[in-house]
Amino acid sequence: MFHFVKTAIKNRIKLVSILVFGLVLTAYSQEIQYETKQNIPYYNASINQADEYINERCVLDIYYPKNTKDFPTIVWFHGGGLTGGEKEIPEQLMGKGVCIVAVNYRLSPKVKAPIYIDDAAAAVSWVFKNVADLGGDPSLILVSGHSAGGYLASMIGLDKSWLNKYDIDADKIAGLIPFSGHAITHFTVREERGIPGTQPIVDSLAPLYHVRPDAPPLLLITGDRELELLGRYEENAYLMRMMKIAGHKETTLYELDGYGHGMTEPAFPLLLKEVQRIKEEKNNDK
Repeated sequence: MFHFVKTAIKNRIKLVSILVFGLVLTAYSQEIQYETKQNIPYYNASINQADEYINERCVLDIYYPKNTKDFPTIVWFHGGGLTGGEKEIPEQLMGKGVCIVAVNYRLSPKVKAPIYIDDAAAAVSWVFKNVADLGGDPSLILVSGHSAGGYLASMIGLDKSWLNKYDIDADKIAGLIPFSGHAITHFTVREERGIPGTQPIVDSLAPLYHVRPDAPPLLLITGDRELELLGRYEENAYLMRMMKIAGHKETTLYELDGYGHGMTEPAFPLLLKEVQRIKEEKNNDK
């Protein structure tokens, strides 16, 4: 197992090292059988029946190991700038002994902020309340996503008010792993307000606004700063630094050398490694 230094602002990771992580959970999962359930509503029936768009978009898919117990769960939010995209179960995460929950949420311009953040919270709440029925461990739910999905993961994990609405403590999330997500207010939120994309905003709809020492473990992953979207590495670096200054002891930032915004392929093994680390830490604390 490779270990990377977790105290530096910049961790440049070479592909030759990353490939090793694809083997992390393979031996554990070889004999496991998997099942997929699709298009499960995460709002209750009365809400779904009252709103056609909620009924269409606010659904999730679950891919889970059906013949094992107490497995970890990764909630995965798709990217697409909060204006597009579809739920997906990433192939690179399949067959690794973990449950994957792929979430759809409502999109701009049909809705505006903060509706899609509320959808993300409702979906994670559903997972907390139902994953045990499938055999999952509710204390091992991690939240991740790419780009807009990474932004949603950070928002509901750092701003506790979103999950509090559904009687879930955000600190019960075992880990937050946003891939190339905004740390400032998302550009689509700014566009909805008529604010130029080159004008950064940090308000209550920015993960940076909710820096706190008691948040779940936070693993930030971006592409190469020279190849990423405008300022994406830098705002994540600032979030990492401010979390550490606030006293958060488990914030890490990885910058993937040679990869642009579409950096999911080398990032997925890091996500699986983080799942394994948190699972082993939990077992050691028993």
